Amino acid sequence: MANRRRFLQLSALGAGALALNQCAEPVNTPVAGDAPVAGTGSAPLILSTWIHGLDANRKAMDVLNAGGSLLDAVEQGVMVTESDLENRSVGLGGSPDREGRVTLDACIMNYDNTCGSVAVLENIDHPISVARAIMERTPHVMLAGDGAYRWALENGFSRTAIENPVPEAMMKWKEWMVESKYKPVVNVETHDTIGLIALDSEGRPAGACTTSGMAYKVHGRIGDSPIIGAGLFVDGEVGAATATGLGEAVIRVAGCSGIVELMRAGAHPEEACKEMVERILRKHPDSKDLQVGFIALDRLGRYGGYSVYNGFNYALTTPDRHEMVDAGFMKKWM
Repeated sequence: MANRRRFLQLSALGAGALALNQCAEPVNTPVAGDAPVAGTGSAPLILSTWIHGLDANRKAMDVLNAGGSLLDAVEQGVMVTESDLENRSVGLGGSPDREGRVTLDACIMNYDNTCGSVAVLENIDHPISVARAIMERTPHVMLAGDGAYRWALENGFSRTAIENPVPEAMMKWKEWMVESKYKPVVNVETHDTIGLIALDSEGRPAGACTTSGMAYKVHGRIGDSPIIGAGLFVDGEVGAATATGLGEAVIRVAGCSGIVELMRAGAHPEEACKEMVERILRKHPDSKDLQVGFIALDRLGRYGGYSVYNGFNYALTTPDRHEMVDAGFMKKWM
C-alpha cells in the first residue's frame, strides 16, 4: 500500500512538472524542512507569511509556553498583526475598497476540522476572534457583511474606536481615486494577508488567516483568506496549509485543501506547495503580476513554502529558531 501511494504521488507530481514546462521554468527550489523539527511528543512549530509573521509567531509561542491551547496560540498570534495600524493589508489599518470602506476577512480552523469564518466585516478590531466565536457559538461556519457585524455586536464584540480608514490609508485612497479612475489595483504591493499555521507538542495542527483584502477592491469582494479550503485548510490526520497573494487564483484551485491532500498522499510540504503553484500557472497562462505563495507543514514536523515569483518569505519559529525563510519560486521578477 505504501509503495502504491508513493507511486501515485510521484506520478502526480511528475505529470504536473511536465505540464508546467509549457508555463515557466523553475528558477529557485530550496529544500526546506527536510529534517523533522516537531511532531508527536516533540517541540512546537509555527509558520506564518511575511515579515510581520515574526511578531505573530512570537506571540503564538508565548501562548503555548504559558499553557494556552493551540487554537489560542494561532488566534492571538494573528491578532498582533491585526492590531498593527501601519499594516495596509491586515486589520483596520488596511487599505479601503473603492468606496473608501475597510472590510475585513478572517478564518480559523482546528485539527478536528472545526472552523469559523467571517467576511466583509467592518468596524470590529479583531475579525479572527469573530471567526472563532462563530465556530464555537453557532452551527455555522461563515457569516458575512452586515449580518456578521450585527451578530458580533450581539455576542459581546464592540464597535471599534479606531478612525476608519486610518488617515494614512484614506490619503492614499484619495490619491488612487484620481490616478486610477476607480479601477482596482492588483499587484504585489496592494494585496496580502497573514496566514499562521502551527503544530503543538502532540503533533496536532491548527491555523488562522486574516486580511483586509485587495486595496481598492469592489465593495463586497471576498478573496481566499476567509474561505476554508482555499486560503486555509487544516486536517489533524495530515497537517495544514495557508496562502497569500491573489485570492481569486487560490480559490480557483482550492489551493490549501489541495496541498493537504498532496501531503496526505505522501508529498513533502514544499513539494505540495510547489505543485499547487504549478496548477495555478497552468490555469493562468498569462501570469504577469500574478503572485501567490503557500506555506505548509505536516504532522511529522516537516515544512515548506513556494510562490509564483521570488520575494515571498515566511516566518519560522520553534523553541530554538526564530527567523525568516525565503520560499522557493517559479519565476523571477523582470
